[in-house]
Amino acid sequence: MPLPGASGSDLSELATHLLKQGPNKVLPTPRRVRIIFNQTVIVDTTSPVLVWEHDYYPHYYVPESEIKNATLKDVQPVKGEADATARVAVAELTVAERDGIPAKTTNRVVRFDSSWGELAGLVRVEFAAADIWLEEDLPIYGHPKDPFKRIDILPSTRPIEVRIAGKTVAKASFANHLHETGLRVRYYLPLGAVDPAILRPSKTTTYCPYKGTAEYYDVVLDGKEYKDVIWYYKSTIHESAAIAGLVSFYNEKVEIYLDGKRVE
Repeated sequence: MPLPGASGSDLSELATHLLKQGPNKVLPTPRRVRIIFNQTVIVDTTSPVLVWEHDYYPHYYVPESEIKNATLKDVQPVKGEADATARVAVAELTVAERDGIPAKTTNRVVRFDSSWGELAGLVRVEFAAADIWLEEDLPIYGHPKDPFKRIDILPSTRPIEVRIAGKTVAKASFANHLHETGLRVRYYLPLGAVDPAILRPSKTTTYCPYKGTAEYYDVVLDGKEYKDVIWYYKSTIHESAAIAGLVSFYNEKVEIYLDGKRVE
């Protein structure tokens, strides 16, 4: 089941969810956040708000008063059942034509009016709808980093072995152990520790705000394909540089042995 507010999801359902249950958590932050849409800065604020719509990661909401160089128009009002006065609407945001750049509109926006509690006067622009988001002067992708989560990458000389269907496909005397708050440990091995005969480049890519763009390998073993079992980062965001060029196996799809003991 998709998370509330997932990219491309029904925004009226997100609005109804928030009106009935409220956000999980709200945290104002002094970080400068800019949103660029249609090659135009439409938000430049030092008053963004981190809003957890679910348990996993936050989204930036911005004050409606900080929107510039664009117009907002409600297209689908939503009224909450718990509070008849609470109003929220799915809205269109438009940047007019300028300097040879055609006008552009997105309807991936939710606007809360001034009567709505913690989210009063805020606007949610879907991350994927914008050209780019800047946090201070660094781009962010997908969603903001969660200030209550961290990543620790610890080098380890504990021997590690990876098996698929009972057969060893990788073995190393060294790995970087990536600990991410709330998630299982991921083990990053040198590519040379993996049998190259089993690797097939995949077309899959994913993006992590903490690490960067991941590419994948399928594994073919005894004629059977294991899709996207391995991922790696050619380059990473600076705080995750220690895993660049290394490969990691999905713990859930393989058998990993650390110090000779299987990792559950």
